[in-house]
Amino acid sequence: MSEAREEILARVRSALEPDRPDVPVATQPALATVDPAAMLEEFLETTADYRAVVERCPAAEVPARVAAALERYAARRVVSPPGLPADWLTAYAGEVVVDEGLSAYDLDRLDAVVTAAAVGIAATGTIVLDHQPDQGRRAISLVPDVHVCVVRAGQVVPDVPHAVAALHAAARERRPLTWISGPSATSDIELDRVEGVHGPRTLHVVLSDD
Repeated sequence: MSEAREEILARVRSALEPDRPDVPVATQPALATVDPAAMLEEFLETTADYRAVVERCPAAEVPARVAAALERYAARRVVSPPGLPADWLTAYAGEVVVDEGLSAYDLDRLDAVVTAAAVGIAATGTIVLDHQPDQGRRAISLVPDVHVCVVRAGQVVPDVPHAVAALHAAARERRPLTWISGPSATSDIELDRVEGVHGPRTLHVVLSDD
């Protein structure tokens, strides 16, 4: 039994060796062949198809749009990742709690979370977080009931292959990747849809034209 255990652990260690060769990334079609305006419109449409609330605004209006979204959901206490742009919550009148390792219990007592994003995918309406400082730990985007996510227009890509290529550096650094397609939802054997079981019940996306 001990020999089998050591063999398994040796294989795991071998697979995790830091000097393993890079896995080649397939070459993707040039973004020059994509109509940026059409791609952004597709992102808005497909994201809304997943029952997310979606709006678009100039970068200068992001603080007001975020504050209005939080007011819409009666969010009085909001958690923020430590690296969120400083101005995004300046128009919000409620309490902002900066995450510094809050417990799941503490997070559950907050009304909403505001984060940035790493990538938006037009073809699927998916938002990907790679948990840089402006997005924070995975837990803060999963426990609060409302997630307000700001996606910059320059972060939107046409499809999943382009998203995988854009996230290659994050994967190489072994950062977690959270793929979000609408609010958290599941259904039972009767196909009754229930939202908010495995994550936020409400996803509100602000697409910033910057």
